[in-house]
Amino acid sequence: MNYIGSKNKLSDFIKKSVYQVVGRDLNEKTFCDLFAGTGIVGRNFKAETKKIISNDFEFYSYVLNRNYIGNHQKFEFKNLIQELNLINGKSGFIFNEYSENGTSERLYFSEENGKKIDSVRQKIENWKSSQKISEDQYYFLLCSLLEAADKIANTASVYGAFLKQIKKSAQKKLELQPANFELTENNHEVYNEDANELIKTIEGDILYLDPPYNARQYGANYHLLNTIAKYDNFSPKGKTGLRNYQKSKYCSKIEVSKSFENLIQNAHFQHIFLSYNNEGLMPESEIRNILSKFGKYDIFTTEYQRFRADKEENRNHKASGTTEYLYYLEKN
Repeated sequence: MNYIGSKNKLSDFIKKSVYQVVGRDLNEKTFCDLFAGTGIVGRNFKAETKKIISNDFEFYSYVLNRNYIGNHQKFEFKNLIQELNLINGKSGFIFNEYSENGTSERLYFSEENGKKIDSVRQKIENWKSSQKISEDQYYFLLCSLLEAADKIANTASVYGAFLKQIKKSAQKKLELQPANFELTENNHEVYNEDANELIKTIEGDILYLDPPYNARQYGANYHLLNTIAKYDNFSPKGKTGLRNYQKSKYCSKIEVSKSFENLIQNAHFQHIFLSYNNEGLMPESEIRNILSKFGKYDIFTTEYQRFRADKEENRNHKASGTTEYLYYLEKN
């Protein structure tokens, strides 16, 4: 999935930094990924820790992590995926509101793919209601659908806008691929809560933080994934069909520092790592000042190719690279 702030390319850097501080033996450690996104960081530690705690406020992210982190034992899925891929599309909410030739004239999907998303999503929900599938299978299939829909979406990257013409990749037929997860013996915890509230109720050994860096609101940029995941009734707003969403304080220059300090203060973890970069709302001096209040502070850095979701001529940051910081706090 093409995702703003994805740590996929930085996963080795993060892992080596954690090893350097904590050591490689994590068998008895609980690792928490509090702003999980697609969950790539938690996934990389899943097999070698006692437990992963994964959280994100966006529901589409919860679906991804409920599958990739929460699911940890085998179950049958091949026949289910095959049946979903074979069913015919039909008019529904996604077709009418977000697809070619739909009633709202939004071109997020081709007509065929919009109808197929509707039929697949409804079938998954029917299977859950009739108890044909377990909760684990339900989130596995939802995750598979979200990833399949994202691949054929008619956007430049995020869902803040759709393209005026159906691009070549969006003309391909929707096809679900199994969202395979790593098998482990241990159970894991997955949440869909406000990070600053959840932190008061959990504890562990290693806390990894990857909050939003800038004013981009994930609820707006990925609203359509939330809509497919929730498949609820609401009145889409404006040209892009936005749904109501809660704005993150970490995307506000006025509120971010206070929210961050509050989170660190309430964290019941000895080792805290924070991913941030030199284009973030909080300057390095402010982060250092906050972390230093609560224990021993250090920092790791690496150069990183920045995410490009806009056109070159419209880009606020012209540089192709940025400096990624991984701050470390050994909390008192």
